[in-house]
Amino acid sequence: MQLTRFDRWLREKFVYETQISTLSAPNGLPSGIKPAKNPDLAGKRYKHLYIAKSSKAVDQFLSQLKDNNQMYTTQVVDRDSWLVPLLAPKNKSVTWWLISTVVIAIAVLCLVIYLNSLRSNPVFMKNFMDAFDLFYGSAPAPKPIKTN
Repeated sequence: MQLTRFDRWLREKFVYETQISTLSAPNGLPSGIKPAKNPDLAGKRYKHLYIAKSSKAVDQFLSQLKDNNQMYTTQVVDRDSWLVPLLAPKNKSVTWWLISTVVIAIAVLCLVIYLNSLRSNPVFMKNFMDAFDLFYGSAPAPKPIKTN
């Protein structure tokens, strides 16, 4: 399903985080950038890992790295949070799910209000009970057929 602008904003604000790997440690870190543990694996070029949750902090940090002629690589990943599956379900749009839920809730509410108004109408209830009695209740039992 196609994502709406609201879905993309939700994902950018609450779901995605940017991981920035560098060869050497920078002189200073702008606000919004947190250092993280980078696993030591054989053959891994980048030694330092930084995580940013806002795009403004990423842009500021990348411009600082470019000014210092440092090599880096970036990767956008999902955060490890309980909120991620709710805000960014796979192949689904949160906006359309919310809209369909609201429409169904309104339809059910209208149906309940309509049925309640029918139940409080004495003429309808009399006709309904007469029909109910006709089909299920007070109809005379059929007489058995006598065979000689």
